[in-house]
Amino acid sequence: MIKMKYDSEKRNRRSIRLQNYDYSQAGVYFITICTYHAECLLSRVIDGRTYLNEYGTIVENEWLKTGGMRDNVELDAYIIMPNHLHGIILLAERCRGTMHRAPTKPSPKHESFGKPVSGSIPTIIRGFKSIVTKKINKLRSSPGVPVWQRNYYEHIIRTENKLQRIREYIKSNPVQWETDIENPDSINKITVKEYYRFVAAKKKNA
Repeated sequence: MIKMKYDSEKRNRRSIRLQNYDYSQAGVYFITICTYHAECLLSRVIDGRTYLNEYGTIVENEWLKTGGMRDNVELDAYIIMPNHLHGIILLAERCRGTMHRAPTKPSPKHESFGKPVSGSIPTIIRGFKSIVTKKINKLRSSPGVPVWQRNYYEHIIRTENKLQRIREYIKSNPVQWETDIENPDSINKITVKEYYRFVAAKKKNA
């Protein structure tokens, strides 16, 4: 099996959030969360369809709870692949069911290290990753073992056309799995830095 090469870069990489951007403001966000070392932990893809295992089922249940437990959060399309989750999160102000486009300019309010902002994308994802890690590790009797990569990726969706294109990208993910660079069995060895650059470019052009 061809695997990605992981090294000390993971301890030194910088934040991939937009500097000074307020991730608690109303908007639509495309989120990608990858498993630790890109391990195919969550599902299998057979004939272009995903089949969740017990760990993937935990991920799905907790992802759906993310939309149900917060008044300002709605979920759109999502897919749980063997080693990553793609999902669209809508942050509303007060009225659920209404799409709010993210502003084109950063807000002066932003989350800084050690100072989480309630209801922000980083806080939501941090809580989701934490509870999933706890439940999976309890199930496999492996306390303290990482489930997710430390970081995650987000793309701010600013137009209806972009939203539709990303929905289609999410829907087609299982069909493209055999040739997807995120599939460890279909790629040459690459560094974490190279992998992050690829994913960032892929989400930007989606």
